[in-house]
Amino acid sequence: MADEKDIRRFSSVIVDGPEQAPSRAMLRAVGFENGDFALPQIGVASTWSNVTPCNMHINDLADRVETGVQAAGAKPVQFNTITVSDGISMGTPGMRYSLLSREIIADSIEAVVAAQGFDGFVTIGGCDKNMPGCAIAMARLDRPSVFVYGGTIKPGTKDRDIVSVFEAVGAHAAGAIDDATLLDVEGTSIPGPGSCGGMYTANTMASAMEALGLSLPGSSAQEAVSQDKRSDCERAGRAVVKLLEAGVRPSDILTREAFENAVTVVIALGGSTNAVLHLLAIAHAAGVPLTLDDFSRIGKRVPVLADLKPSGRYSMSALIAIGGIRPLMKTLLAEGLLHGDCRTVTTRSLAEDLADTADYPKAQDIVVPMDRPIKPESHLVVLYGNLAPEGAVAKISGKEGLHFEGRARTFGSEEDALQAILDGEIVAGDVVVVRYEGPRGGPGMREMLSPTSAIMGRGLGDQVALITDGRFSGGSHGFVVGHVTPEAATGGPIALIEDGDRIRIDAQARTIELQVDDDTLEARHARWTPPPPPTRGALAKYARTVTSASRGAVTDDFA
Repeated sequence: MADEKDIRRFSSVIVDGPEQAPSRAMLRAVGFENGDFALPQIGVASTWSNVTPCNMHINDLADRVETGVQAAGAKPVQFNTITVSDGISMGTPGMRYSLLSREIIADSIEAVVAAQGFDGFVTIGGCDKNMPGCAIAMARLDRPSVFVYGGTIKPGTKDRDIVSVFEAVGAHAAGAIDDATLLDVEGTSIPGPGSCGGMYTANTMASAMEALGLSLPGSSAQEAVSQDKRSDCERAGRAVVKLLEAGVRPSDILTREAFENAVTVVIALGGSTNAVLHLLAIAHAAGVPLTLDDFSRIGKRVPVLADLKPSGRYSMSALIAIGGIRPLMKTLLAEGLLHGDCRTVTTRSLAEDLADTADYPKAQDIVVPMDRPIKPESHLVVLYGNLAPEGAVAKISGKEGLHFEGRARTFGSEEDALQAILDGEIVAGDVVVVRYEGPRGGPGMREMLSPTSAIMGRGLGDQVALITDGRFSGGSHGFVVGHVTPEAATGGPIALIEDGDRIRIDAQARTIELQVDDDTLEARHARWTPPPPPTRGALAKYARTVTSASRGAVTDDFA
C-alpha cells in the first residue's frame, strides 16, 4: 500500500508550498477549491471528437469517469487529445495521417500528464489508433492508469456496418447493385455512436487491451450507448484511485506473459492484422521484447474460435449478447493457453478476475468449442521469403484458401490500384501489388480497405490476391498480405516487382516468394531510385523517424 507521499508524488510538486501559489491560483480558475489541493490528481484523457461516430460520445463517458474518481476521493482533471477517422479518410491522402495519429495521441497524453503532475490517469479511446496511442502513453509514463474503451456501434439495418458500404462500392462498380441500393446501404449502416461493429481493429484492440490487463473486466465488449458502458467508466474512475493506493503501475501489468495473453485472445477472436503492429509498439514502449516470430509461435497452438465479421457471420453486438470475451478467456485459461497469474488493473490476477465468469449459453454458435475450431491455427500468418526478408503479415481465414500463385499487377499507390479494380482491369489470377505505402514511403502506412472491399464487391475475393507494404483495415478480408518488409521506399524487394512476374504465397509453409532469380533482382535494384520524401510538416518528421512495420512502426527507437 502506497503512503500519502507516494500517492501525491507528482501533484505535490505542482501545488504544495508557498512557492506554488501561482500554480494554485491558476487551478482555482478551473474549479479547484481549497480541499482539492490535498487530494491526488487524476488526469482523464478524453479522445472526444465530432469528426467520427467512434468518438462522438466520449465526452459523456469522460464525465462518468470524473464521477468515479471523485467518489473514490481524488481530484479529476479532464483534458483532450486528437482523433482522426480511418473510415472517413480511407482511400484518400488523409489516411496517411492515421498511423501517425497514434504517435501524436501517445505524445500528447504523455506531455499533459507529465507537465501537469497527475498522479494517475484514465484514458478513453474509441477508434483504431486511440487505443494503442493510449496504451503507449500508459507504458511510457508508468503511473497508475486504466484504459476505457468507448464501445462498439450498434448494427445497422440488415446487420450492416461500415464494411457493408465499402463492399457496396465494389458491387456498384460491377453493376451488381444500382444507385438507389448503394444510397440505401450508405444511409443505414452507421446508426449512431461507437466503433466499427465487427472484429475489426477497434474491437480487436479493445479486446487486446482487456487481455493485457489494462482495462476492467468486460470493458471491451459493451455497446457505446449502454448503461454497461456508463458504469464501466465510473468503475474505471474508482479503479485508478485503488491502483494509486496499492502502488500498482503499468510496469506491474505489462509483462511478457501479458503480451502473450493479448496475442492469444486476438487470435482466438479472429482479430485484425493491425494488432500485430500495435502490440509490437506497446511492447516497445513497455520495454518488453516481442517480435513477429512470437505471433507465429503462439499461433501454432491457438485456434480461431469466434465466427465474427469480417470473415465470419456475426457482429460485436452479437458477441456482447452472449457474454463478450470473458467466457472465451476463461476457456483459454482452462486449456492452459493464458497466463492466469498476470496482474490486471483490478489489482488481482487474471485467473482471479475470471473465476466467477459464466459460460456461454449452450444455444449459440458465435464462439465454437475448442474441439471444433473455425481454424486450428492462427489466421494471422507471418510470412518470410525473398519478397519479404523481414516478414509480412497475412490474414488467412482459410475460406480463401491456403495457397495462391499468380501474376503481378503493380501499382505505386492505393488510388491507382483501386481505380484499376473498379474499372475491371483486375482479373482472376492477378496478384495486386500496392507499394510505396509503407510507414516511410506513404508516408503513414495507409490501410487498403477500399481496394480489398472493391475486390470482394466484384466477386473476386477467392480469385485475386493483394499484397502491400501498407496495411489493412480490420474490415479487410480475402487473400491479403500486408506489412511487407523491407518496404518499397527503402529499396525492399517489393519495389523491384514488374508486371507479369509470378508470385507464390503459401500460408502453410509461411512463405511469400517472387519467382525471379537473384541476378535479375540485383540488376533491377541497380536501376532503382528511391522516391523523394516529404520535406515539411508532420509527415516529413514521421518519415524520418519511423521504423519498419516489422518493429511496430515506432518513432522513438533511436538505438
